[in-house]
Amino acid sequence: MTKAETIHKGRVAELGCALCFYIHGPHAPGPVELHHLRSGGWGKGDYTTLIPLCPDHHRGNGGVHGLGTKGFERVYGVTQQELLTWTMERVK
Repeated sequence: MTKAETIHKGRVAELGCALCFYIHGPHAPGPVELHHLRSGGWGKGDYTTLIPLCPDHHRGNGGVHGLGTKGFERVYGVTQQELLTWTMERVK
C-alpha cells in the first residue's frame, strides 16, 4: 500500500458511516469498515472507490452485502455512487 493510499483510507475512516450520516445527519462518527463501490460486477475498484460504512450497513442483514446493491438502494433511497460522492467531497 502506498503512502497516498494509507492517508486516503485513514481520512475516509475518520468520516464515520456515510449512510448513518445520510439517515441521521451530523453525529459523532463510530467505527467503520471500508466498502469498495461495486457497479456492474464483483471486481473491486482502487482505493478511491472506498465508502465508509458501519458494520451493520456494510455486512449486516440491512447492509449493502446483506441486501445486495439493488435492495440497499431500494431500502435507503441512496446509491453507492451518491455515498461515494459524499465521501470524496469530504476527503479532499
